Amino acid sequence: MKRTTVFICRECQHSESKWLGRCPQCGAWNSLEETTKGPEAKAPTMAGVPRPSSGGKSLPLASLVTQEDWRFDSGIGEVNQVLGGGIVRGGTVLVGGEPGIGKSTLLLQLAARVKTPGRILYVSGEESAAQLKMRADRLGLARTGLEILIETHVPVITGVFDRLKPVVIVIDSIQTLYNPDAGDVPGTVNQLKYGCHEIISWAKEHEAAVFLVAHVTKGGQIAGPKLIEHMVDTVLHFEEAAGEVRILRATKNRFGSVDEVGLFTMDEKGLSEVKNPEALFLIRREGELPPGIAVAPIFEGTRVLLVEIQALTVPAKGGLSRISSDRIDSTRVSRVAAVLEKHTGIRFSDQDIYVNVAGGMRINDPGAELPLALALYSARTGTPLPPGLASAGELSLAGEVRPTAHLRRRVKAAADLGYPKTIVPEEGGIRKVRDAITAVWGQSTP
Repeated sequence: MKRTTVFICRECQHSESKWLGRCPQCGAWNSLEETTKGPEAKAPTMAGVPRPSSGGKSLPLASLVTQEDWRFDSGIGEVNQVLGGGIVRGGTVLVGGEPGIGKSTLLLQLAARVKTPGRILYVSGEESAAQLKMRADRLGLARTGLEILIETHVPVITGVFDRLKPVVIVIDSIQTLYNPDAGDVPGTVNQLKYGCHEIISWAKEHEAAVFLVAHVTKGGQIAGPKLIEHMVDTVLHFEEAAGEVRILRATKNRFGSVDEVGLFTMDEKGLSEVKNPEALFLIRREGELPPGIAVAPIFEGTRVLLVEIQALTVPAKGGLSRISSDRIDSTRVSRVAAVLEKHTGIRFSDQDIYVNVAGGMRINDPGAELPLALALYSARTGTPLPPGLASAGELSLAGEVRPTAHLRRRVKAAADLGYPKTIVPEEGGIRKVRDAITAVWGQSTP
C-alpha cells in the first residue's frame, strides 16, 4: 500500500483529502498542512527502541520517594523565578516568542550558566556552529561540558543523546526537526508531534531537562499543534515590552505558579536580569501629573510591580464609541467605564476611550481596576491625580471597591518607591468608587 497525501489542521488535527483555506472542524484559516500517511508513516520509536512500559504493574503512591535534588539552579535568577525555583530534572519546557526577541540568546546563556554537573547539549537546526561560537564569544560565555550539535535529523539527535547522556538539552527549534518516518516534508504536524515525542520520551526516561524553542504565529500563539503544549510540563512566552525590556511569562507550569514573570533587558552583552523590577515601569515626572495618569501596585507572582496606567477620552466620531486597549483587556475597561457612568454620573458612552500601560506591561491583576477607574475619571474630567498617590482595589458592578490579595505589601511597596499615600478599600472609609474619587479630589470635583 503506497502513501497517500492528506492535509491535517494544526489546531484541531482534523484531516482532509485536499487543501482548504479554512478548517471545516474548528474554523481556523490557513491551518491545513500537507503530510502523508500509510503503513510506513507510523509513529516512530525512540532511536529504534520502544520506550519501556510499566509492564502493567502499579505502584503504591506512599512507597514512592522523591529525590532531594529534584530541582537545580538555572544560573539565571529570573528564569528560576518563572520556573518556580529552578529547573526540574526530567522536566520539559516549551519557549515561544517573536523572531529576534532573544529566545536563542536566553537559552544559550542558560546552557552556559546552569548550575549542575554533567554535559549540556545545545542542538541547533537554524544556526551553524560558527554562528553559535561568534554569539558565545560576544556574550562572553564559556563552559566546560557544553556541547554544540548542528542537526535536524531526529534519529541522529537521539543517538547523540544515548552517547553523551546530557543532563540539560536545548532544541532550537522544534520546527526544524525531521524524521523520515513522519513524512517527507519538514515542519508538518506529524514531524512536530513525533519529533517532540521522541525527545520528551528520552528526557523523561533519563531525567534530563529539555528546553524546546518554538516559533509563533502572527497572532502570537505558539505555532504547531496544541498537542505539543499538552506534552510538555511548562510553557513560557518571551515577550517584548517598551524599549529593550523583555518579559518571560509562564502560561502553564506543572511544577510552579503561572503568575510569575521574569524581567530582562537586552543589550550588546545579551540579556541581563533587571536589578530593581519594582520600579522598572514607572515614569518619573517633575511637578503635576497630566490628566489620565494613575499609578497601580500590581501583583505578579510573588512580587509587587508599580505600573503607570494611562487613559485618554475624546468625543466619539459618528456617534459610535470605541475602546482601544491592548495591555488591559478591553472588556474590563468597558466594564469599569460603565460602573463609573452608573455610580458617579459622568458619561463615557459618547467617548472614545484609549488605555495604555507605560512600559508595555500586560495587566491581568483585578487590583488594577480602581487605578484604572481613577485614570478614566481623571481623563474625562481633565483633573490630574495628585503626585505621590497610588491605588489598588477591585470594582464590583454595584460600584463597591473590594479588597485584593496582599494589600499590605502593595501599600508598603508603593511607599518604598515614593508613593506615601495609597487609596485602598476599607481604609479611610473607602467602600464605594465615589468614596475613592472624593478621597482624591474632594466633594467639589465635577
